[in-house]
Amino acid sequence: MPDFQTLKNDFPILSQSVNDEPLVYLDNAATTQKPQQVLQQLTDYYATSNANVHRGVHTLAERATAQYEAVREKVRAFIGATSTREVLFTRGTTTGLNWVAQFARQVLQPGDEILLSIMEHHSNLVPWQEAAKATGAVVRFVYLTENGELDSADLRAKLTDKTKFVSITQVSNVLGTVNPVKEIAALAHAHGAYMVVDGAQSTPHMAIDVAALDCDFFAFSGHKMLAPTGIGVLYGKEELLEKFEPVEFGGEMIDFVYESHATWTELPWKFEAGTPNIAGAIALGAAVDYLSEIGMDAVHAHEQALLDYVLPKLRAIPGMAIYGPKKNAARGGVVSFNLGNLHPHDVATALDMQGIAVRAGHHCAQPLIQYLKIPVGACARASFYIYNDFADCDKLVEALWATKDYFGV
Repeated sequence: MPDFQTLKNDFPILSQSVNDEPLVYLDNAATTQKPQQVLQQLTDYYATSNANVHRGVHTLAERATAQYEAVREKVRAFIGATSTREVLFTRGTTTGLNWVAQFARQVLQPGDEILLSIMEHHSNLVPWQEAAKATGAVVRFVYLTENGELDSADLRAKLTDKTKFVSITQVSNVLGTVNPVKEIAALAHAHGAYMVVDGAQSTPHMAIDVAALDCDFFAFSGHKMLAPTGIGVLYGKEELLEKFEPVEFGGEMIDFVYESHATWTELPWKFEAGTPNIAGAIALGAAVDYLSEIGMDAVHAHEQALLDYVLPKLRAIPGMAIYGPKKNAARGGVVSFNLGNLHPHDVATALDMQGIAVRAGHHCAQPLIQYLKIPVGACARASFYIYNDFADCDKLVEALWATKDYFGV
């Protein structure tokens, strides 16, 4: 098992104080901090290898291209894809899901159905609403059990031969609910539907094998797994990527342009128009190396240990409302809550004054917040990662008790 306490030293940002208190960073579901090893890759690229990829024959261009494409292979292995032809670099999860919803417009017909869960992030909801508007398809939702888990009976009832796309988050960014996407994929395929997975909150925290999941598309972001912002990945089965048309045109995705039409290059570059985020991709490779050295099973076990430690302490605070599954094993390292009748923005501000960074708001999941009837349409959220420890958990609990006492809740 890695020494997670020592690992914290790899993250320069965590050594600072905020409001004269040592920083405790618990906003990892929004974005993660970057280890020195990733930051160094960014610096090294710009200092030694800065050139455009795929287009030049000079030394810098060939070096940059080799580094960039080596990351594609690292990502392929990290997520269990069959071929690098199935690994598309994007700006992040939102871009990847938007691409899939654009692909969907090429096959959806009036009356077809798109099945989502009520816990989806807006990035896995609004693109499907727009695809339905454009094609005459219908968006339907699967709801939750009283325990905050996906209602499998509701899913089975709503998944029919009219369903053409099922798009589900693997881990909810609000509830932490871990959804059985492998089983859902099997059900979707039995009805002839495509299975799409939002992996933004799962890929950084657990081992992913897209081939074993048998999903058709899988999207995730680099910045939620130690890499910079502006880089992400969309996995798609090769036979489907061959079938669908690109959604952006020009630059790198061109094979040949005639006066009357153009043809596209082969996968994966068919979908990667323009100059990509080269430095971001190379730094993503460093993040993959970092996480692979720790081991994703160890990452998951560490976060589960933090949950097992902190949740009983949080539940013991009078007035605490904690959302999501009651069973710790059914949730990832996300804890959303409200403290009495305090507005979550006030709670987050009070915690910030004590050096603790959490998120407050609707977390880009307004339909879920409305469905759960959460007061004021918002909640606070603490989310954990590899550099958090039991001391961070204790500080969160102590700060919430202090906040409760200060406001007289």
